Order: sequence, then C-alpha cells, then structure tokens
Amino acid sequence: MSPPTASNDPPPSSITTTTTTSPQWSPQTILSTLTHPPQPHTSSPLPFLHLLQRLKTTPREGWRRFGINNGESIADHMYRMAILTLLIPPSLRPSLDTNKCTRLAIVHDMAEALVGDITPVDGVSKAEKRRREGETMEVMCGDLLGGYEGGKAGREIKELWWEYEDDLTEEAHFVHDVDKIELLLQMVEYERDAEGRLDLGEFAWVAGRVTGVVCKGWASEILKEREGFWRGKGRDVGEGGKVVGGGVEGTNGSAAPEALRKGLEEYYRKNEGVNGSAAMTAGQGNGAATES
Repeated sequence: MSPPTASNDPPPSSITTTTTTSPQWSPQTILSTLTHPPQPHTSSPLPFLHLLQRLKTTPREGWRRFGINNGESIADHMYRMAILTLLIPPSLRPSLDTNKCTRLAIVHDMAEALVGDITPVDGVSKAEKRRREGETMEVMCGDLLGGYEGGKAGREIKELWWEYEDDLTEEAHFVHDVDKIELLLQMVEYERDAEGRLDLGEFAWVAGRVTGVVCKGWASEILKEREGFWRGKGRDVGEGGKVVGGGVEGTNGSAAPEALRKGLEEYYRKNEGVNGSAAMTAGQGNGAATES
C-alpha cells in the first residue's frame, strides 16, 4: 500500500509508467484527473505549493518491486540529498557553490509530482522521460508560478532543474553523485530493516557510477558497512553485490536481476544524453574523473 494521501487523486506512478504512445502523455492530462487541480495563472504561490504535496505521498517505485510497499517518498529522497549537500567538506568548498548544490538537490525530482517516479524497467525511454519532465516543469514554473512576483522564482527553479538535468556544471555533477549515495544508503537500510531476509544487491553496483573523490569515499564506506551487516548474519557479499548462497528474497518476481541491472545501467550511463551533446569534463573540484 502506498503512503496515505490527502485526496482520492491517483498516484502519478499509476498513470505514467506505460509504453503506450497514444494518446501522448501530457501534464494537462494528469492535472485533469486530480480532485483539486491547481489553479493556473494566479498571483499566489499556493497552487504550486499544493501540487508539491504529491511529492510527499508518491513512493519511490524502484523499491516496490522488492515488496517494499510503504517505503520512502520522492520528497524523502530529496530531503536527505539536500542534507548530504550540507556535508560537503571544506576541501571542496572553493570549487563548489554549496548553496547551489542544496538547491539542485531539492528541485531535481520536482517534475515527478505529475510524472511519477519512472524507473529504468518501466519501458519509458530516456528521451520520453525527459520530454514529460520538461513539459511538467514548464507547467509548474510557468503556469503555476509565472504570476507570482513577476515569475522570477519560477524561472529560477526551472533553470536549476535544467542545470541538474543536463549535468553541465560541477555542482550538478556532484549532486548526481549524491543521488546515487542516497540510493545506496536506502538500500542498506531496507536490508537491515528486513533483518537479513532481503537482498537488494542489484543496486550495489551503482557505487561504481560515482565519480567524485568524496562521494566515492562515502560509497565505499556504505558498501563496507553493508558487508559487515551480512557478515554478521553469517553471509558473504559476492561480486556484483549479491549475497552469496541465496536463501533471501530478491526481486520479488517482478523483474529479473539482469533486466534490472541493464535498466539501471542505461539510466545512469554518462555521456549519452538525449540531445547528443559532447561528453563533459567536470568535477575537477570534487575529484571527478574526466569522462571520455
């Protein structure tokens, strides 16, 4: 069961993860299904703020494939990411705008208020996901915030979202790493909560996609912590992050491990953006390796 909501609105995840191309997905279609759709083109920020409530009640879909039906919401995920950016060590502060990193973290999944949490195995292409989210940000920042104080706040939020989406600054690159760190933390926590009955090792390889020195250190520490937990349960963690020997629940029958891994790999793959832009050389300040 999903977390309780304050209305009878369908959760975004129930109406977005389809491979059907007709009719084409649009933010307006989703808004039309809401019991109390936000009023556009007003001078108040309240319609925008009410729509953000959906981020608090929409679960992160990836965990539900493992039978975790009362797990974290999208807002939960973004909140801890924002806190992680406050822990940027002094060694990185000369090269990173820490305030910018925090702002990127709290807006990066904002479009999911309407789009929902599309996962790598949902059959929605990266280009289509980008289209849906981009159109949603136009509605949220334009239709809902355009009349508030001249639309300045809406423009700033939209610019932050695109900065993260296009991953073209060192701050965006760092927050992409933080996104992976937050996932790894949650992976370990769900395994611990299940007292060794649940193996979420399919997600562990994401640590290899972390590029910055600081975040690599955090990822390594998380994986060591996970190995210690399973060792305490009399089990070993094998290559690829899977618990050796079986006997614990895995993908709950909803997605084969290899399919999930391939989906995640495509989702996190660098330098293959939908706009065909050249690979970036970023993260000198945060220790990221040069991509090629």
